[in-house]
Amino acid sequence: MDRTHTLAELESWSYAGTALAVLGHPIAHSLSPLMHNAALARMAARDPQFAHWRYFRFDVPPDDLPRALKLLHAKKFHGLNLTVPHKVLAFDRVAAIDPAARPVGAVNTLLRTDAGWHGFNTDGHGLAAAIREELRRDLAGTHVILLGAGGAARGAAVECLQRNCASLWIANRTPAHLKTLLAQLTPLAAAARISLDSFDPAHPPAILPAGAIVINATSAGLHDGDAPPVDLARLPRPAAVLDMIYNPPVTPLLRAAGRLGVPHTSGLSMLVHQGVRALEIWGGTGVPAGTMRAAAEAGLAK
Repeated sequence: MDRTHTLAELESWSYAGTALAVLGHPIAHSLSPLMHNAALARMAARDPQFAHWRYFRFDVPPDDLPRALKLLHAKKFHGLNLTVPHKVLAFDRVAAIDPAARPVGAVNTLLRTDAGWHGFNTDGHGLAAAIREELRRDLAGTHVILLGAGGAARGAAVECLQRNCASLWIANRTPAHLKTLLAQLTPLAAAARISLDSFDPAHPPAILPAGAIVINATSAGLHDGDAPPVDLARLPRPAAVLDMIYNPPVTPLLRAAGRLGVPHTSGLSMLVHQGVRALEIWGGTGVPAGTMRAAAEAGLAK
């Protein structure tokens, strides 16, 4: 059940139950099958309709995504998760987009309809839920310092603006990427009357707000020897730090937060809660978040 499947296998695919899947490239590292199948087993114990639901994993190169989406629909897969690099690629290849996902420009959850795939983005939900659960904070009325200007940062920024954060400061080392992201976010910030500004993480300005939530949406920290994306000691003391990276569970940024005595958390809870929301979209309420988290933690421990 936990093996990685290929697009070639879809041609002769046959599964009598309700099939779900995650697509990515690479994808072998994904914890999603462990999380979702553990949750489905728990849900089946109290509701027999889930007894034959299964979640699979497919390695799909970017150029093959259009064909994969067509085949998966034809094979009547009920729902899909998309990870790197497919979230943005699929945005213009689905039949419908949830309104909340439009400003993000990416989808990570697809629901099958007769007309085609209906796209959602549950990453923002996962972020907000993780901040509430792990840091006991709420994005509404809170200053946010966001590190990064890629796709993950855009999703986080949109969620912060949609939840009426007090202000949003975005830091990135590449000015061109930062300029592009600011241009995309400015209409949303203006409509919500939220202050939007930026800075070079190597030179944090003195006017940054104290008591902000710092969110890392960069890849800095994924590999041994990575420097933290910003020197936390040079920022006005933040209220909390969330690093979207969940493996390794402790990044240089989180170690720095610990040394400063600032509450902090990895991206594991975000991963779990975006998965919970996806399963709610496919199957309704009653998704066991605790079961999904335990399965993810067990997968990381391996």
